[in-house]
Amino acid sequence: MTAASADASFRRYWRLSHDGTSLIAVDAPPETENNAAFVRLASTLRAIGLNVPAILAQDSANGFLLVSDLGQRQYLDALTADTADRLYGDAIGALITLQAVAPTDGLPDYDAAFLRRELALFDDWLLAAVLPGAGVTPAERAMLDTLYARLIDNALEQPQVCVHRDFHSRNLMHCASGNPGILDFQDAVSGPVTYDLVSLLKDCYVDWPRRRVLDWAWGHFNLAVQSGVLTPAHESRFLRWFDLMGVQRHLKAAGIFVRLSRRDGRPDYLRHLPRTLGYLTALGADYPELAPLAGFLQQRVLPRLPAIEA
Repeated sequence: MTAASADASFRRYWRLSHDGTSLIAVDAPPETENNAAFVRLASTLRAIGLNVPAILAQDSANGFLLVSDLGQRQYLDALTADTADRLYGDAIGALITLQAVAPTDGLPDYDAAFLRRELALFDDWLLAAVLPGAGVTPAERAMLDTLYARLIDNALEQPQVCVHRDFHSRNLMHCASGNPGILDFQDAVSGPVTYDLVSLLKDCYVDWPRRRVLDWAWGHFNLAVQSGVLTPAHESRFLRWFDLMGVQRHLKAAGIFVRLSRRDGRPDYLRHLPRTLGYLTALGADYPELAPLAGFLQQRVLPRLPAIEA
């Protein structure tokens, strides 16, 4: 066996060869990882035609799995200016299948309390790191609380579908057939239709010009209407849903990156903070209600990011 990869969780992976076939052995400690959900969802998603690992053997008590190998090339490694249209087209096609066909029965609801807990990661980890001591001012706290309420309302007013929750370039594998291979789906929920789309197109690990992002996003919208996931009446709200959903995700992700560094000894994730927060500052010019957040980040947070590494 050879080490295959590591991710932001406590899971570890090894690649092994057996009878001419490459397989993946997974060590996923049951006290921290949701292995039952992974096994259940793997069966569900394969049944609707998505390319996810097949479960070949499992020891649930000890958190060991043997699964099929989706290859070694992540989307992150395959994406270029020339390949992006084709690769994102494949990914959006898979996402439409997930949204249109995957059942939501038994999935946790991405409800207001869930969304609020995720937004608290920004406060508890990133803001605590860059603004220690007194922290935010009362006016800043009021601004953030108002924003969080708006972001939660934005998520809940959208059509609710099966949401992967980490549908991005490090969890999608570039495959010769059945592209993309999809990993890390055990935390799926029933939630807003734009969540996975913004995870894909406003990725914390790779960014694209906004014009291309919007072309891909509207391509998803058209397919979603054809598939019955959305209706033509949603067109006027779709872009706002998409952009504000991205604000929620990027605030959460920024907090998680700091937590990975400070709690889990993974400082490599801090290099993704400027891109992740940059998505937020860029929206300040397009949405007046986001201008206070953009100003707060530019004046109070971004200049202090180097302090997180100290």
